[in-house]
Order: sequence, then structure tokens, then C-alpha cells
Amino acid sequence: MNHYTPDNFSLTLSVGFSINKARNLLINEMDAALKDLDITSQQMGILLSMRRGVATTPFELSRLLGIDTGLMTRMLDKLEIKGLLERSRSIEDRRVVNLKLTDEGEAIAERLPEIAPVVLNRRLKKFTKAEFEELRRLLNKFLAE
Repeated sequence: MNHYTPDNFSLTLSVGFSINKARNLLINEMDAALKDLDITSQQMGILLSMRRGVATTPFELSRLLGIDTGLMTRMLDKLEIKGLLERSRSIEDRRVVNLKLTDEGEAIAERLPEIAPVVLNRRLKKFTKAEFEELRRLLNKFLAE
């Protein structure tokens, strides 16, 4: 079913506009909360994914977080310069770069579950439990291919 036509489409009333605006709002609030740790919300996603073992290579992180490989490389460069992660070539396949959090990276990643929920809960405070679950369900449906 087509929900938009050239006649009824309005940028500021579109789902894409609202999702993008919500994303920008959340990024700004999360970045402010992470300022003392000297990382961004996108870097938080990398650190948490690595800490939980969900992704261990730049390619896996790119796919998981929906970030193109060029941007991922630049973000990993910054995290490596900050001393939060290390890169090493795979012994089995030299084309593969393995990532590992440093002790400092682990320490920062350990603190993130204390910070992120505060930001998210502040934004979701007017939602009932049922509304929250419905929002998650609808966003997952939107993201499904």
C-alpha cells in the first residue's frame, strides 16, 4: 500500500522527517550525556557492541550499526587514537581486521549502561509500558525488509 502520493506528500509531515528529527534529538542528548567520557553516541554503539562480543571486525560493526565502511574506519581511527581500542590483522585472513577494546575502552564501555538508559528514559517518560512496546514493535517493523 502506498501511503504517500505526490499530491499528499509534505516533508514535515512525513514519517521520514519525524524519524530523522527524533534521531537528531536523541543523538544530541546522548552526546551531551557522554561528553565527560569524551565519546559520541556513535562511538558508544561501537564500544558496547565490542564489549558484548556482538561484533569484532569493522565490517561486522558497519553492518550491525548501519554505518558505511568509510565512516566506520574514521570512527575506529578516533577510538584507536584515544586509546580505547586496538586493531590487529587476522592470522587466518590478512584482509580481516580484528578489534579489541583496551583496558581504558573496557572501563568506558562498562559505564555506558549507567548513562544511556537515563537519556532514553527521559525521552520516553510520557510513554506507557504498552506504548513503549508498541513503538519498539513498529520501529522493528519499519526496519524489516
